[in-house]
Amino acid sequence: MLVVDPVRRRARFGRALVALAMGAALLLTGTTAQADDKAELERQRQENAAERERLASELEGTDAELAQTYLALQDATTRLPIAQAELAQAEGELAAAERTQQAVADRLAVAEAEQAELVSQLVEGTEQIEQTRSSLGELARSSYRGGTSLSTLSVVLDASSSEEFVAQYAVVDTAVRTQTQVLDDLETITAVNRNRQERQDAVAQRVNELKVQADEAVVAADAARASAADRTAEIQQLMADQESLAAQLEAAKQSLSSSMAAAQAADDQLATRIAEIVAEEQRLERERQERERQERERLERERAEAAARAAREAAANNRPAPPPPPPVPAPAPPSSGGGGASLIPPVPAPLYVTSPYGYRIHPLAGYQWMHDGVDLRSSCGNPQVASASGTVTDTRPAAGNDSHGNQVLINHGIIGGDSYITVYNHLTRFAVSAGETVQQGQVIGYTGATGNVTGCHVHFEVWRNGATIDPMRLPAF
Repeated sequence: MLVVDPVRRRARFGRALVALAMGAALLLTGTTAQADDKAELERQRQENAAERERLASELEGTDAELAQTYLALQDATTRLPIAQAELAQAEGELAAAERTQQAVADRLAVAEAEQAELVSQLVEGTEQIEQTRSSLGELARSSYRGGTSLSTLSVVLDASSSEEFVAQYAVVDTAVRTQTQVLDDLETITAVNRNRQERQDAVAQRVNELKVQADEAVVAADAARASAADRTAEIQQLMADQESLAAQLEAAKQSLSSSMAAAQAADDQLATRIAEIVAEEQRLERERQERERQERERLERERAEAAARAAREAAANNRPAPPPPPPVPAPAPPSSGGGGASLIPPVPAPLYVTSPYGYRIHPLAGYQWMHDGVDLRSSCGNPQVASASGTVTDTRPAAGNDSHGNQVLINHGIIGGDSYITVYNHLTRFAVSAGETVQQGQVIGYTGATGNVTGCHVHFEVWRNGATIDPMRLPAF
């Protein structure tokens, strides 16, 4: 039979509770630290995503394969420290899971030992109960075989002398005390055993619960171990990718000069086309002004002739000359707003600029070049609208249009005394055709990634009087 000293058992359970409390405190501290680490890693991922988007925009005009190789290398480079941090985190989670697993196993071992002890005590108590019941049975049988009933009354009536009375009373008293003690022992042992059974049931339930926790701890530890292994394999792959991509990038750089030259040629061609549109607009404006001047001169001549006729008629009829008619007023210049006030963004707000207007350093070439438009975040297939009413002068397909891809040019004419033309690049498809008149807000195409770009986005340019301006400085942006 397993017998454990109660004092030692209580001390052992006390130490287990202290260890459990300390483990819970460490687990809480570790959980808080892990939450902070995860928040920091998520912040870093978001920063890396924004930086990648910026780099992708700055690679506009670069050979697509070269740009993708460069971005893949950057992805591997920025991902590596995150993967290493995730590995450290996974190793910490594994250590915590293993500690939890060990703590649960220790608690389970203590509970199973207590369960075994209670089972042994129950067996012992049951044996004592049977022995006590057997003793009671023996007392009953002895009384029955004696054929006498030793009651207080019979002792008094049957005693022939005072000595015999004393002797018989002593026998009766002893028998009664013995029987009472046996009954008391039986009641005590039965109560103790009942309490042991209740404790054993409670411990059995705790053992079952701890077994479930132990199984869960094993699963958690296995998952953490697998996560750590995955991060280790990823780190090894990232390091191999870095080496391979760096070599590919170096080999692909030979095409950089030609792709940048082609992009510059496409920009120059667009500038030439814009100049032609502006020149044509100016020619038409001059012709309009000339027609208006000639019309004013004609009307002025007619006014003067009418005044002269009226004066001659008055003189012939001996009447005072009538006042001359008022001069012909000059026409107001055409206008649809001041300073580009009527231009709206090609996509709805909120606008997120992935690459601003202005000079920037090419990530690969290393030299400064001009970004004539603004790049805005927009998903593939999103509609783009005309920034103002006007005439579509060009819808250039991606084939042969180098980095610009599918491109739309809209001439908005004179706004506030200035000539405005807007350009929309990289469209996945057109919704208008050349020569078509469009209204402000009308869909002219859909966001795409045609041309030498690495992803879908809006490239929007505003040309004022033949030169680009920053669209984000317009009032509606």
